[in-house]
Amino acid sequence: MQVQSYLNFDGRCEEALEFYKRTLGATVSCLMRFSESPEPCDPNMVPPGNEHKVMHSSFKVGETELMASDCGCQGKATFQGVSLALSAPKVAEAERLFAALGEGGQVQMPMTKTFFSPRFGMVADKFGVSWMVLAEAE
Repeated sequence: MQVQSYLNFDGRCEEALEFYKRTLGATVSCLMRFSESPEPCDPNMVPPGNEHKVMHSSFKVGETELMASDCGCQGKATFQGVSLALSAPKVAEAERLFAALGEGGQVQMPMTKTFFSPRFGMVADKFGVSWMVLAEAE
């Protein structure tokens, strides 16, 4: 059994994928648009004019595969009660990732030394996804 994160960007999925490619080195392995669906889309889930939006995507950050889409296409994605934890091998890399994810986002807890990591911080990126970034070693 496997549990994977599925993120709904509500109309901004392609922009988010480009952001994660640039900031995290993500690689996109699958991207299917609503217009490519073999069955007609439910107009309640995909308002007319949004056929070019992402119906489903898969992407990898490091060893982890995530999935994402644009269901709803209202541009009002909410990510509440969940954070993605990102471990970097060294402090400098953790700080770089934290700064990159914070670009246009909001720092929830600045990077600091903790009892469990030489550097740890929490940031919501510009899409509202909450990230916990930590360094594994000095």
